[in-house]
Amino acid sequence: MAFKQSPGNSESDGSNATTAPADSAPSAEIVIGPYRLLEMIGRGGMGEVWLAEQKKPVRRRVALKLIKAGMDTREVVARFESERQALALMDHPAIAKVFDAGSTPEGRPYFVMEFVAGMPITTYCDKNKLTTRQRMELFIQVCEGVQHAHQKAIIHRDLKPSNILVSEVDDKPMPRIIDFGLAKATSQRLTDGSVYTRVGAVLGTLEYMSPEQADSGGEDIDTRTDVYSLGVVLYQLLAGVLPLDSKKQVYEEMLRRLREQDVPRPSSRILTQGADSAITARDRGTDPPSLMRQLRGDPDSAVLKALEKDRKRRYGSPAELSADLGRFLRNEPVSAHLPSAAYRARKYIRRHRLGVAIAAAAVLLLAGFAITEAVQVKRIAQERDRATRERDRVDRVARFMTGIFDVSNPYAARGHIVTAREILDNGAKEIATGLSNDPELQAEMMGTMGSAYNGLGDYFRAQSQFEGAFEIQRRIFGPEAPKTLDSMFLLACTLALENRNVEAEKLLRQLLEIQRRALGPEDSDTLITMSELAASLGGQGRFSEAETFYSEAFDSERRIDGPEAGRTLYSMMALGYTLREDGRYTEAEKVEREALDICRRKFGQEDPTTLDAMGALARILLSESRYAEAEKLAREDSEIRRRILGPEHAMTLRSVEDLAAILSHEGRNDEAEKLFREALVTVSKEKETGAPADAWYELACAAAVAGRHEEAIEYLRRAIEQGYANPDGVATDPDLKSLHGDPRFDALLAKARQAAASNAK
Repeated sequence: MAFKQSPGNSESDGSNATTAPADSAPSAEIVIGPYRLLEMIGRGGMGEVWLAEQKKPVRRRVALKLIKAGMDTREVVARFESERQALALMDHPAIAKVFDAGSTPEGRPYFVMEFVAGMPITTYCDKNKLTTRQRMELFIQVCEGVQHAHQKAIIHRDLKPSNILVSEVDDKPMPRIIDFGLAKATSQRLTDGSVYTRVGAVLGTLEYMSPEQADSGGEDIDTRTDVYSLGVVLYQLLAGVLPLDSKKQVYEEMLRRLREQDVPRPSSRILTQGADSAITARDRGTDPPSLMRQLRGDPDSAVLKALEKDRKRRYGSPAELSADLGRFLRNEPVSAHLPSAAYRARKYIRRHRLGVAIAAAAVLLLAGFAITEAVQVKRIAQERDRATRERDRVDRVARFMTGIFDVSNPYAARGHIVTAREILDNGAKEIATGLSNDPELQAEMMGTMGSAYNGLGDYFRAQSQFEGAFEIQRRIFGPEAPKTLDSMFLLACTLALENRNVEAEKLLRQLLEIQRRALGPEDSDTLITMSELAASLGGQGRFSEAETFYSEAFDSERRIDGPEAGRTLYSMMALGYTLREDGRYTEAEKVEREALDICRRKFGQEDPTTLDAMGALARILLSESRYAEAEKLAREDSEIRRRILGPEHAMTLRSVEDLAAILSHEGRNDEAEKLFREALVTVSKEKETGAPADAWYELACAAAVAGRHEEAIEYLRRAIEQGYANPDGVATDPDLKSLHGDPRFDALLAKARQAAASNAK
């Protein structure tokens, strides 16, 4: 058989194959007919493959496959002879040629193949960084070889990258299909004993096996089973992963998934690979977003059609699959798409852009006058309908607002003093029922409610509202509509506020990819999303990645909007925070001082942006052990927040905790203790803000930073007991890093995970 040189190959005969060691040269010279065995290059359950030298009638190196001693059972011999006969029937450049066959003096059958010094097709493509187009062109040659085998009534049944070797001929890649050890004849008996499949046995490689092959043990199959295996190989060539990951899967579970689980689109698997997506794209000469775009549409459709679980819906032959790939490469319609008029028209326009443009201009010129007249009539009707709809919407909003404020009715309230929180909660309940007939308005009101809850620091309820708005708008307007993207952004920001940065990162990466494509890399929305993505990375401690995004956003914003624009300041302050967390205090201080000077001059001393800049600079000075300067800024920050936001607001509590931490570092423990206790009393009394869990969590972070581990554990316990169910935030928050390794911290983290799972249900 044709085998690669190193490392050795193994046969696909259903057993656990092993690779021959590199030093498997025979201790004494072994000669079989005109062939001298040099070294073993592969060993499987039934046979051995040797690199051999033929001296006559021609001198060349060959691959000699020989049944292993003691394995000459009727079944194994039948399978071996079937492979030998199958190869003898075929003559194609993509299938390794058979030269000779015979038996040793001991009666062990063997046959001789050309020796191919190649590597698996996936390895070759990645090593040589072949593009998506080049991979498809190479794969088409593989399909042609399998089609040739089918025309000879031979089904391979074990197609996979290690059985498709690629070598270079005249500096061009040439695939060779090897290992027909599981080949099955469809129209004639290969040998007198060619039916050797055991009932109930699954033969082949599970990751590349068709559902019907897994179900029948190889009996109830036809040429379409090879089409499925080709689809798996194509999926791996394009997306860099298998369609169904078998890692850590027990055998029976993998069989179930193979038979039942739908295969995701190759394009959707790019970003789900995490950091590996960059490697996958690089091996294809591009970046992850570009690779996703290359695979969307026709490539996705072709691969999924090859991987249809119902073989009636699958390509009928490798020729049909390769024909569709060829059509895609020529910008022609592919059969895997529904042949709608619009789809065929798009393909035609791509091939004949100039002619279509000239024809379209002529048609438009002739139709222009008639269309103008029709538009005028339609516009009048639309304006009338729009006015009617707007009037109805105003009525619905009025009824809704009246309903949510009904809780303030003294009779309904029964003498209880109604708070803004209760009005919001009542409104959130009414949205689901009172506006169900107008989902567009329902989504808008959910967004408004989400922003209101965020303003109160109740991020959990804000998340629920933004999730509702996002799902409704995605269903009504589509996944890339502006309103849908706005809700997606707000949801991601809220998750970040809850320290759920992994989930936030996933949403923001999706959003950024859409905005870069649709709006451009320097659009204001694109840059804002870039900054938020950087924040989520920073929240996970990935500061180098965060700095890259912040710096890119900051440079673009300063050039486009100027150094004093609001979003420029935000990116500047965030960049300073990231530099501080990365330990680059001098650089961080320079950036934050510049930001604070601009904020004071532009917004005034009591603006939230100015206060954020003050707190950020105070934390940098604390890191530099410049306690007096840090205390002055932190005290001013906390006093202003207490006066404007109130003592119970999460941002006020955080500023108080920052001040207490500074005092603790100065050795003024009594003053620090007093501030901590005041914050603790505030949290204990606070019932109406709806966020006691967040406040307890902030206290835990501050205590941990100050080295007060016992208090930090106690505060964290109370936060989780009162509903703080964000295990990702607890596990990755840098403020809690000093608690890692404490068994009590591990127990609390497990409790947070349990609570999060319960909330998800």
